[in-house]
Amino acid sequence: MYKGSLTDIPGVLAGHWTDSVNMTGCTVVLLRGGAVTGVDVRGSAPGTRETDLLRPCNLVQHAHALLLCGGSAFGLAAADGVMRWLEEHGEGFDTGYAKVPIVPAAVLYDLGVGSASVRPDAAAGYAACRNAGNTLKSGPVGAGTGATIGKAGGPAHAGRGGFGTAAITLPGGVIVAAGFAVNAFGDVYDHNTGRKVAGMAGGSVLDALMTSPPADLADVAGRNTTIGIVGTNAALTKEQANKLAAAAQDGIAMVVRPAHTMFDGDTVFAFGTGAVSGEFTAILAAGAEVAARAIVNAVTQ
Repeated sequence: MYKGSLTDIPGVLAGHWTDSVNMTGCTVVLLRGGAVTGVDVRGSAPGTRETDLLRPCNLVQHAHALLLCGGSAFGLAAADGVMRWLEEHGEGFDTGYAKVPIVPAAVLYDLGVGSASVRPDAAAGYAACRNAGNTLKSGPVGAGTGATIGKAGGPAHAGRGGFGTAAITLPGGVIVAAGFAVNAFGDVYDHNTGRKVAGMAGGSVLDALMTSPPADLADVAGRNTTIGIVGTNAALTKEQANKLAAAAQDGIAMVVRPAHTMFDGDTVFAFGTGAVSGEFTAILAAGAEVAARAIVNAVTQ
């Protein structure tokens, strides 16, 4: 088990809202005072909110919270609750007339597990904020509650996904940490040993695709994704935050096989709180590694 969490970064709080009966949930990361944030969308079936705002050329520099949700596109409604909580606590982009909280969000598809009619909503997002603290659990919780992986053999042969965290401390006190909700089409492997740790029962997704591709792949289209957040206490420009998000996508590819398919909506957010300075290449390398560790934790804890 890899150690650490996004809440290892000073000033960052995080919390889950979990519905273990209907098998869905959401996870919020609160960036008090705002943090420079970027995004990288690598999968072909994403469900997102506020991602265009995070492009380097656009106006707003800081996000005030990041949200990962179950419930497919319905789950994006949870961001409304996060915005309400932030507004009540004086957080947001000051427009002169009101402070508008910036809450980028990404969703995964869990409607085939539990109840398809129960999804995270504004009340769930608000509750996740109220639950936010200095610790963040891994396993079938929050955005990973109804997640599954290894789906080439159909739902009956899929493995359990989940939510995982990990963190690395670099020389000089730079912390790089991650939290990922893993609902991938592919299987998950330990990138150090090459051993499959979770996924499709009775084989592997990669072998199934390479030898005799299933005829019913349309049944899983748009129902998978790995979504996550990588953060650091280092100072980042908006361009660097986007680059860190892209590097973290390499972490997905290190452990999810296959990754970034037409059926996945792989999306990664990245932020820097600016408390310390650090060597950017080392931060990028740590970003990929910590993403891989968090994904392994998500399916093994």
